[in-house]
Amino acid sequence: MAAAVYVLGIVVTALCALLLLQGYARVRQKLLLWSGLCFIGLTISNALLFLDLAIWTEISIYTWRLATAAVSMLVLIYGLVWESD
Repeated sequence: MAAAVYVLGIVVTALCALLLLQGYARVRQKLLLWSGLCFIGLTISNALLFLDLAIWTEISIYTWRLATAAVSMLVLIYGLVWESD
C-alpha cells in the first residue's frame, strides 16, 4: 500500500511539471518555467523516496532525497526573487 502512495506522488508531481512546462511553452511566462523546473526536481525527489523506502531497504539515500528537494526549492526561490517584475 505504501508503494502505491509513493508511485502516486511521483505521477502527480510529474503531471504538475508537465502542465507547468506546457503552460510556459504557450505563454512564455518565466514563473511557469521556474515552477516547472522545481516540480521536475520534486519528481526526482519522490522517485528517490520510492527507491529508498520501497526498493532499497538495506541502504539509505536520505541525504540525496533531501538534497534534491532542497535544490528544487532553491530553483523556485531563485525564479521568484530574481525574475519578479
